[in-house]
Parts: sequence; structure tokens; C-alpha cells
Amino acid sequence: MTSLPPQPLSPLDGRYRLAVGELGEHLSEAGLNRARVHVEVEWLIAQTDRGFFGSSPLTDHQKASLRQVVADFGQPDIDELAGLEATTRHDVKAVEYYVRRRLSDLGLDAIAELTHFACTSEDINNLSYAITVRDAVRDVWLPKYRAVIETIEALAREHRDASMLSRTHGQPATPSTMGKELAVFAYRLRRIERQVEATEYLGKFSGATGTFSAHVVAAPDVSWPEVSREFVESLGLTWNPLTTQIESHDWQAELYGKVSHANRVLHNLATDIWTYISLGIFRQIPAPGATGSSTMPHKVNPIRFENAEANLELSSALLDSLAATLVTSRMQRDLTDSSAQRNIGVGFGHSMLALDNIQRGLGEIDLDLTVLAADLNGNWEVLGEAIQTVIRAEVVAGRSTIADPYAMLKELTRGKRVGAAELAEFVNGLEIGDAAKQRLLALTPQSYTGIASELVDRLS
Repeated sequence: MTSLPPQPLSPLDGRYRLAVGELGEHLSEAGLNRARVHVEVEWLIAQTDRGFFGSSPLTDHQKASLRQVVADFGQPDIDELAGLEATTRHDVKAVEYYVRRRLSDLGLDAIAELTHFACTSEDINNLSYAITVRDAVRDVWLPKYRAVIETIEALAREHRDASMLSRTHGQPATPSTMGKELAVFAYRLRRIERQVEATEYLGKFSGATGTFSAHVVAAPDVSWPEVSREFVESLGLTWNPLTTQIESHDWQAELYGKVSHANRVLHNLATDIWTYISLGIFRQIPAPGATGSSTMPHKVNPIRFENAEANLELSSALLDSLAATLVTSRMQRDLTDSSAQRNIGVGFGHSMLALDNIQRGLGEIDLDLTVLAADLNGNWEVLGEAIQTVIRAEVVAGRSTIADPYAMLKELTRGKRVGAAELAEFVNGLEIGDAAKQRLLALTPQSYTGIASELVDRLS
């Protein structure tokens, strides 16, 4: 048997690349290296702007030329860095040498020694990861997440009046509307969206152990914490003044926890929709030419929601692991975070794939109102709650002397099928006021939904 040519090991880079590829712009090795070059370039500009060690501020043209190196970063640069790293055996040192080459190309050799000046690798890495994760979340993951929420909200409004039998503990229960039930998910997901949007992306820039030691020896009169703060904030990040060699990654743990939480709410949505499909409440709209089962031609399998479940579980498993791992570093630094952070994109990738499947799946289902109606008509006993509650109110108001209304209705309805006629006969025989009796006689499972429809407006 001949060997296969090199193949992607992860399905995210193979079968599902189209669904998650945008994340690679940020959460890939190339995306990380571009961010590293960006940080190194901006640090050069910041130092020369301050005239460190007799340097002169770069001209606008020189700054633009340096920043163009970042803007034009592409495959030739990726290959060049790979060659440099093969020699240095150090990814950040390779970036330093790459930037020095670009300075030489631009005739800026005089400031070459300001490249990576007073930096430990983690000064560059932590800022680069913060930039790439921030941009991936804001530009790729959040827009997809919002699109799913908007789809759920649209369905909630469309089906706000579609009465349905609830199933608490899997058993017939007080009716709701499909719109209200979908609105619950949209509301939960919107709340997490706001939490993710409020994420602080922290950065440190303080040397080998977070003490500015080399900085102070080189330039004792410079206010290095102020320089550090201004530089980190110039990158659109929040400055962390107290760190070891590494930024402590607490913001990452917080963010990944929130995304994992969103995954679990989406998982709950996927399992509920799957169950509604299995009950016939939602019909799946077959795609032309698609095969539901390899042996049973009649089937249309709910694969979008099953695929979403699996990928949400994988995403949360990885993001939870990252959140737990990244907040611990032995003494002033160990390398556990280095390997772990290379998998950030995988965690977000599985979440993105799930979002794609959920959005597609929600667009391929149709609510069957006849099934909803039959379900309600077959379970009139759910009105027992309403009847015993009204009797209690009548007793308090002095219009009834019925003892233990709950026990009375339990005897009538528990474990039994009770039809419309039986309930009407029962209500007519109750010792309650006429107004209350007429309200109960007018009640049906379809109308016993409280203000479920109005609650959908809470999404606004």
C-alpha cells in the first residue's frame, strides 16, 4: 500500500474547512506570527518616537513602510519565518531576525538593536495572543454567534402564538408557546453575548520576570511602567501591571468559560430541537438529492443538530481545559501555556462549526401546527392545575368551602387521560362562583398559555 500525501489531521482543516476557515486568519500559526511582527514593529516605532538612546523619530513614510510589512504579511513571509525558525529553534527569535531583515531592506539598520529591546519572548507572545484572540472573537466568532441568536429570535417571534404542550420531566405539563420556549434560549444567549463583548484583553510588557530589571539598568531615568502601559494600550489592550514573566491568563480563563457556557446553552437548544423533531413537532425540510439514511429511504436524519452537539462538547472540553491549565504557572514561568495556547483555534473552531450547523438546521425545519394541536387535545388533564388554583382562590374569597382542592384534582387527573367532556362535567359540579366557573369552562389546552406570547416581547 502506498503512503498518502500529507493530510490534515484535524477535520477542521479538512472536511469542515469552509465552515471555520475565517478563524485561521487569526488563530493559526501564521496569524500569530503576523501579530508578533505587528507588536515588534509597533515597539520599534514607540521607542523611536520617544528618542530612546539617541534615536530619531521615524518619518511618516518610514512608519508606513514598516507597518506595510504587517499589512502585506503572506505566504513568502510565512515560509521565510519557517526557515529562520529551523535555524534558531525558537519561534520568537525567528520573528526578531525577520524584522531585522525588513529594517535592513528599508535602510533602517541604525535602529536594528532596538528590535525586541528589553523584551522576553512572553512580552511579544502575550500581546500577540491577546490581539489574535480578540480579533477572532470580535470579527469571526461573535458575528456567527449573533447570527444564530437572530435566527432563534426570528423563529420565536414567528411562533409566538403557536400553543404547545410542555413536557416537564418528559411528562405532559402546563402548555406554553413554541415562540416563548425559543425566546428563552435567545435571552440566555444574548446575556452571554454581552459578557463576551465586555471581555478585557490584558497585556504585560515588563521583561523577564515582570520587574523591568533590564529596562532600568539600560535607562534608569525612564518611567518604564508608564512606557509599558502606553504601549500596551496603544495596541487596544488593557495593561496588566503585576505579572511574572507571563501575563497571568486570567482574562483567557474568563473568556473561554463564557464561550463554553454559550456552547452548553446551544447544546441544550440542539437537544430540545432534536426532541421536537422526534415528536413530529418540527418537520425537517429535505434537501434535494440528500440521503437521510443509507438503508432506510424514508428517513431525514436530524444531522445538523447531532453534529452541533458533538462539536459543542468538543469545544467546551478544550476550552474548559485551557481555562483550567492557563491560570497556573510554576513560580515565575513554565511552558505549559505555550503548548496549550496553540489549541485556542481548535476550541473556537469546533464552536464555530456547531454554530454553522445550528443555523443551517434551524433553516431546514418547519413547525407542524397539526401535531401541536393533536398533542394538546389529547391532554386535557393539564388543566387540572388551573382548576385547583381557581378553587383555592374561590375558597379564600369565601365563595367555596371545598377542602384540599389539590387532592381533589389529583384524584381526578393523576395518571389518567381526561377529556374535554369529563372536565366540563367536573367544573359544572364545582361549588365556586359563576364568573370563575365560566372562565374554567372556556379554558382549553390551546388557550391555557398565560402570557407566553407577550413574553416574547422581552427580547426587544
